Amino acid sequence: MTSLLLVTPAFHGYWAPIARACASLGFEPVIHRYDAFDGIRAKMRNKLSYEGADRIGLSGHQRMRHDLTVASARVVRDARPDIVLVVKGDILGEEFWDTVEASGARRCLWLYDELSRMEYADETLVRVGAAGSYSRADTRALADLGLRSDYVPLAYEDRDPLPPAQWGSSPEVTFAGARYPNREELLRGLVERGIPVRAYGRDWSGHPIDRARTWRLGAPAVPGAREVGLEEAHRVMARSAATLNIHGSTVTDGFTMRTFEACGAGALQLIDRDDVDAFYEPGTELLVFHDADEIVDHHQRAARDPGWARAIREAGRRRTLAEHTFVHRVRQLEALWA
Repeated sequence: MTSLLLVTPAFHGYWAPIARACASLGFEPVIHRYDAFDGIRAKMRNKLSYEGADRIGLSGHQRMRHDLTVASARVVRDARPDIVLVVKGDILGEEFWDTVEASGARRCLWLYDELSRMEYADETLVRVGAAGSYSRADTRALADLGLRSDYVPLAYEDRDPLPPAQWGSSPEVTFAGARYPNREELLRGLVERGIPVRAYGRDWSGHPIDRARTWRLGAPAVPGAREVGLEEAHRVMARSAATLNIHGSTVTDGFTMRTFEACGAGALQLIDRDDVDAFYEPGTELLVFHDADEIVDHHQRAARDPGWARAIREAGRRRTLAEHTFVHRVRQLEALWA
């Protein structure tokens, strides 16, 4: 089998479905989660040596960049892969890319964030040779730099889905994701309108451990819950009366993973972007909203007409499995590194 080194952030465990998609297409994946801090000791070291140092002006980020670069370069040398697939990877310095280049492996980069928010220099990107991005604008920018590039959106993996009989069994409108001002404002507005809301994630949770992890004392005025694993997040969305996908000012171009996960899991997805019609048919496979009042309207109609909501859930799931899985995306990346 062709060996593939997957160099990926630990971010919410998305490395696992990417690796499984690679394996299903005949590759032998070796996984390196470059920023994983497993175990209490490692987590405390990250919090104190890196994040804590940054907070008092001691360049913790630069120290972390150096340490992760050295460790990742060592993995490349030890694994001697045929292919190196890097997901995001902007924290990895030149020593890593020197090692990848020296290995002779085919290489490809997959970006799920905008270049404007990452640390990549053009000189580094040119060395990569091939890249897929979830941003159409960045795909064009990468091509202008001379890379083989393709628009590669994010995806869903169908594992342990919630049975359709349990879809919509909760009256709550849910949200899972980081706490940004625009998201908090919207959720607070729903609470004020009497909509049962629950936000999942360390930024929303009032648990003492989550408050310590996010360097805060209190919790927002939105009902919150602790972070859940990827598959449980899918089940939470499917059980909800509706689940929100809030981009707003936090993303300028690409669509979040939630876009494909919510529909794939069987959720009634409410999304704040009209241009989602590139992937799904609004009104048939998901619903679009522009303000809190529209969310209230959608929530109330779903309660009045569960058959209507069920048809949207089913259509969104069918479309996702037909076009938007990780296997579909890895096939696109394979064409780039071939």
